[in-house]
Amino acid sequence: MDHLKQHAAATWIKRYYVASRAIMEATLRPYDLGSTQWYILWQLANNGPTVQREFLKILQVEKPSLSEMVGALVRKGFIEQTPTEQDQRQRLLTITPSGLALWQQLPDPIDLVLKVSFDKVEATELATLVRVLEGATARLTHLLTEGGKP
Repeated sequence: MDHLKQHAAATWIKRYYVASRAIMEATLRPYDLGSTQWYILWQLANNGPTVQREFLKILQVEKPSLSEMVGALVRKGFIEQTPTEQDQRQRLLTITPSGLALWQQLPDPIDLVLKVSFDKVEATELATLVRVLEGATARLTHLLTEGGKP
């Protein structure tokens, strides 16, 4: 593949990412939530209490950013942060009744993005897109995790 074709693919991937994030943010703005806060609520509503440090891996964010987002959700009364029984330094996050009530009325921004983006795309085209992006992501992740030099 020549450089121009590679650049075009990367450009469209970036544009899609930016547009989908903008839709997510616009969908959640009336609820005073950001997309990462939505993901935290999603995890807690769907999978139950979760140790805070697990979100570092799940969300791929830095510790200070996560602390800020968790703090905002705690201040809003949507989640509780308590020490774990095994290690008092670790924090267990739990959705509160008011957080669950909010969750039940929130629109699903991911569902909206996927429906608008892919409802009219043929299954074979979508399968090709997924295969190509999975492969590209795996190769980049391998480069990072194997200590390769970008």
